[in-house]
Parts: sequence; C-alpha cells; structure tokens
Amino acid sequence: MGIPPDEARLDVSRHAARLFVERGVAATSGDDIAAAAKLSKRTVWRYFRNKESCVEPLFDATSLRFIALLRNWPRATSIEDWLQASLGDEERSQQDLADDVLAVRLLAMLPDEPDLRCAWLMSAQRAEDALRGIVAERLERSPKDVEVRLCAATVMAAIRVVDETISIAAVRDRQAFTIQDVIDRLARAIRVASTLPIGDPVIR
Repeated sequence: MGIPPDEARLDVSRHAARLFVERGVAATSGDDIAAAAKLSKRTVWRYFRNKESCVEPLFDATSLRFIALLRNWPRATSIEDWLQASLGDEERSQQDLADDVLAVRLLAMLPDEPDLRCAWLMSAQRAEDALRGIVAERLERSPKDVEVRLCAATVMAAIRVVDETISIAAVRDRQAFTIQDVIDRLARAIRVASTLPIGDPVIR
C-alpha cells in the first residue's frame, strides 16, 4: 500500500523547506526537490502548482495544529487561561518540533522571498476558514455571518503577525523567546484583534 497523498505531500514539503533554508528559493529547482524527496519531477508537479507552493503543507501542519488547539477551547475559559493550559503543557512529537523549527526558519525568510509569502498566505487563508467555524460555534452564530467572518479574519491576521515577528526576531536577531513569551504575545494579539467577544468566557 502506498503512502497516503497528504502524507506524501507533507514529506515533499519538508524536503523543499530544508532546501529553501539551506540554499534559498531561487537556487532550488523543482529537480532538486524531486531528487531530495526521491520522486520524479512529474510527481512533484502533480502535487504542487510551483516550487514555492511545495512548503504549504508544512505551513498547514503547524498552523492547523494551533487551530486544532483552539477548536478544543472550552467555552467557560478565557483565551489567556486556555493558551496557558494547553501550550504550557503541550507535548509535541520530535517530528512536530522539527516541523515547527523549519516553519520558523521559512517565516524568517519572508522579507526577502515574496513568492514564499504567497505560500504562507495561502496556508493562513485555510487556517482562517477553520477559525471562522470556531468563532461561530463559540458565539452560537452562523459561520456565514459577516461579523463572524470579520472576527476570524482579524484574529488570523494577528496570529500571523505574531508568528512572523517572533520567527524573524529569533532567526535574524538571535532573540530568545520562552514558551511564556509566545503565550503572552498570542493571547494579547487574539484579544486585541477580536472584533467579537470571543476572548472572554462564554456563559450560556
């Protein structure tokens, strides 16, 4: 039995990300990515529209993991308390940790790689779509509600800015961040960006 397509795409994504980090995007070809993944170039292009989009599954793996955490957010718990409880004690596999490091290093490249930013924004859009359902469920409103869509968009934008800011500072400026720093920044960003009262406990 072959590898499921999603897993195969993620495997290619990891190879592409490592090559981009080591060589830069311009110096990495589709042939290079295919060779690293031990696939034909034809197979790689069946999975992806261009070489930059090869890293989208890696971005998805990291951003959607955070969205999954929010999906389990209890209604009676504030955003600060939930991030503290879930991220503070989060157990991640070695692969998840490696994916996170690769994603951080890619995000640190964004100021110099506009095509890579396109892949990041495509992934952020998918995360925003998932977040819209979380906002709607938390407030018992329709995900089609314009106010719900606006809230999901602003919150996702805030999360994206925090991710980019921390990644660039960590890689380029060698600034150290603790998990508490990350929790505090994410909680504040979500709180400030929320156009609906999702940050507070929701009492029925």
